[in-house]
Amino acid sequence: MTEKISSPVSKHGIEGRHIVLGLSGGIACYKAAELCRALIKAGATVQVVMTPAAAQFITPVTMQALSGRTIFMSQWDDRTAAGVDNNMAHINLSREADAILVAPASADFMAKLLHGRADELLSLMCLARPIEQVPLILAPAMNREMWIHPATQRNVAQLAADGAHVLGVGAGFQACGEVGDGRMLEPEELLRALDSFFHPKLLAGRRVVVTAGPTFEAIDPVRGLTNRSSGKMGFAIAQAAQMAGAEVTLIAGPVGLPTPDGVTRVDVESAHDMLGAVQLAVPQADVFVACAAVADWTAAHPATQKMKKDGTGAPPALAFKETVDILATVAQSDRAQSGALYCVGFAAESHDLLANAQAKRAKKGVPLLVGNIGPDTFGRDHNALLLVTADGTQALPEAPKQALAHALVAHIANAISVL
Repeated sequence: MTEKISSPVSKHGIEGRHIVLGLSGGIACYKAAELCRALIKAGATVQVVMTPAAAQFITPVTMQALSGRTIFMSQWDDRTAAGVDNNMAHINLSREADAILVAPASADFMAKLLHGRADELLSLMCLARPIEQVPLILAPAMNREMWIHPATQRNVAQLAADGAHVLGVGAGFQACGEVGDGRMLEPEELLRALDSFFHPKLLAGRRVVVTAGPTFEAIDPVRGLTNRSSGKMGFAIAQAAQMAGAEVTLIAGPVGLPTPDGVTRVDVESAHDMLGAVQLAVPQADVFVACAAVADWTAAHPATQKMKKDGTGAPPALAFKETVDILATVAQSDRAQSGALYCVGFAAESHDLLANAQAKRAKKGVPLLVGNIGPDTFGRDHNALLLVTADGTQALPEAPKQALAHALVAHIANAISVL
């Protein structure tokens, strides 16, 4: 009997959170508008606090319209904050926050925080916040020379040592016309970073290896066998495992997807290449997730030059051999057999999903087999999964792949916690 889960979507890491979004002076303030909107769409509430310098780059009216809340700029503001009419916005605003995110955090503002200076509302609020209850997250933004200056790097290191969470910076074209590091991360990157910050660390201290995408089996130097796998599900699993606190290695076939944040990526092409990369990674891993759609066959004798038409209309004679079974090879290893390595297989089927998935789990000898209907999901952002174990099955109905990945990671974390 298949147990149906009504919704595989665990709460968004920032869903239901109250975020104080602080803006210090910098051209990157224009990104704060999109970030504010993205936070609200993700289910957070946002209170914007701006320095006077920030108001030179974006107006309080814009941020108020996007956040739906009055904007605070001055420590002398006598309006009610957090429902308390005591003229102490720096206390009241910080006490109701789940986190304070300063984006952009200028070089000057970070230097001010380092020394405990508090001559305007935002720095005063950062200083007055309960450190253990309200994390401070900084998204630096500045010119490349300012970013690499020893003073800035010392300040960043000390702020991190003092308990602030300092995010990285982006690289590229800057408003001043120069090119290099120092750009504030893009709104979607900041959203993922904040989401990850709040996400339960179910796999803290664990090492996870994930394979993703198709393989490409060369027939000649320009042609080959492959399949329609986009890699999106495997990449989502890698991101979910990283957000859950794991150290993640992603072994990817030929896909055009960006590397998930905080994940180590190894690019491969053929099934043989993928096996080699997997064998290097799994001896140190706690979990192996074989999500890649590995080709079942490869050319027995690939041509060294491009094969040409000969005018007869007959195709070239091709001979094929089976590729190595990566999942079965790992599942039969001593570490997997002893339970030190938890193996998860995937089955992309076109029909009879339950029967085929159960048969594949038994054949491969893995504790968890995840089945889906391949033609319904290849290249798409949504999927539906069937989790098959020795104890039964669970159906995860159609949902975004990232949501399904979080549900799968939670299932894996629960499974290995009892081993």
